[in-house]
Amino acid sequence: MAKSKTGQAFSATLVSGGLYKRNQGRLVRQLTAIGLVAVAIFGAYSLYNVLPLGMSAGVQKGIAVAIVVVSAWLAYRVVNFPRFADFLISVEAEISKVTWATWDQLWRSTAVVIVLMFFLSFLLLAYDMFWQFLFKWKWIGFLQI
Repeated sequence: MAKSKTGQAFSATLVSGGLYKRNQGRLVRQLTAIGLVAVAIFGAYSLYNVLPLGMSAGVQKGIAVAIVVVSAWLAYRVVNFPRFADFLISVEAEISKVTWATWDQLWRSTAVVIVLMFFLSFLLLAYDMFWQFLFKWKWIGFLQI
């Protein structure tokens, strides 16, 4: 397996319980783990609904719960894998540098986008109606509806 900068392979970190750089990139790492577990829960629920009908409900639930538990552990280990954790730490550092728009700027920009979209849709409607009229004209007769 490929080794990370710290010299550990991902398979070696699967059995450890330690945290890598505990207080750095904490929010991004927690949200990433929550997202991964949410995907696992939805996947386990979908699998639970399509498992064979002859299987007992206890076995179906056991398989789904096992998938969620294993996925939760993998999510915990992935966000503490040194290369991925360093990436998430740098993501949080870059996000903190972003200058976010104020609510007033956000509303004005949204209004400009909505007005422009309506204008462009009406302009395309006008072009469409013009070309439809032109092609239905008796001398051209391209569209025979």
